[in-house]
Amino acid sequence: MAKKDVKKVVLAYSGGLDTSIILKWLQDEYNAEVVTFTADIGQGEEVEPAREKAIKLGIKPENIFILDIQEEFVKDYVFPMFRANTIYEGEYLLGTSIARPLIAKKQIEIAEKVGADAVAHGATGKGNDQVRFEIGYLSLNPDITVIAPWREWDLNSREKLLRYAEKHGIPIEKHGQKSPYSMDANLLHISYEGGILEDPWAEPEESMWRWSVSPEKAPNTPEYIEIGFENGDPVSINDSAMSPATILRTLNEYGNKHGIGRIDIVENRFVGMKSRGCYETPGGTILLKAHRAIESITLDREEAHLKDSIMPKYAELIYNGFWFSPEREALQALIDNTQKNVNGTVRLKLYKGNVEVVGRRSPNSLFDANYCTFEEDEVYNQKDAEGFIKLNALRFIIKGRQK
Repeated sequence: MAKKDVKKVVLAYSGGLDTSIILKWLQDEYNAEVVTFTADIGQGEEVEPAREKAIKLGIKPENIFILDIQEEFVKDYVFPMFRANTIYEGEYLLGTSIARPLIAKKQIEIAEKVGADAVAHGATGKGNDQVRFEIGYLSLNPDITVIAPWREWDLNSREKLLRYAEKHGIPIEKHGQKSPYSMDANLLHISYEGGILEDPWAEPEESMWRWSVSPEKAPNTPEYIEIGFENGDPVSINDSAMSPATILRTLNEYGNKHGIGRIDIVENRFVGMKSRGCYETPGGTILLKAHRAIESITLDREEAHLKDSIMPKYAELIYNGFWFSPEREALQALIDNTQKNVNGTVRLKLYKGNVEVVGRRSPNSLFDANYCTFEEDEVYNQKDAEGFIKLNALRFIIKGRQK
């Protein structure tokens, strides 16, 4: 669709400088009516100021959408991902990746509600988010027009952006020294990229971390908590039932207090380059440990091993932006089917950056001390192991005799 044909566009709008510039740029370049969508996914910042900023930039009040989607985010996106024990490249808990499909979904819903023919985002042409947003848009509405300003304009430096803002009267807020990092936050994590992190040898300064205390400064006394699970999802902490978002928020508080969930990694972006990022995922780190613990006593061995074998592919699909793909949904159906007996309680010890499982129990436990005891038992004949071993070694025996 040509620029002149775009009549109304829904912009993912944070209220920050970049998306405020995009808002004005869409008005000027496309001569289009702009609708703003601001998502509250637990980023820890006020979202209502985005309304006032949008009005100052000429947006009609009825074209401003600010939605609190924290519960939906955790219940329908974070928890399904954690049922799979999902980790990308061995370390990353996909905090940014898992938020993008929900934002894309809400943009499309708003576009359909207001009759918009286009959607726009503020992701750059170098990163993964452009892929995640746009695959999400097109999966949900293949006829929507997608506008990615960073791939169209020549405002490719901070100086050019600031000059554009000054020229068009876009407020530039200054709250002391600006962070040198590109950051993204939601209820699951906060990420840091850029600045000195572009040197993979440079250690990030302690002042970079926004959420958690350093493990060195964490309490000198360990703290114990219990997480209750039903059908693979956490439902309570210390016997207190909580909503999905409240559970994650509470686990974040525990993790931040004890310096849990910091990582520093170099990851392979879908667009082809390597990128160094630092992440704080306090509640997610605790939850992953707890979920694997409850699965350890409730899942059949081959069921658990099958889950582990497909997890890297599932993680890759989320990282690359294929949340709405049929293959992700097929894997999710398999994963969810394994969770019907993943019920019970896990006891955890939190101490100076570490999460240690110290207890687990379940009404569906497959752990039977009668079979695994080192004491005398009446249920297991150890002589049976001889035939089991010989049958498993038979191919080696045959091959060995041919030499």
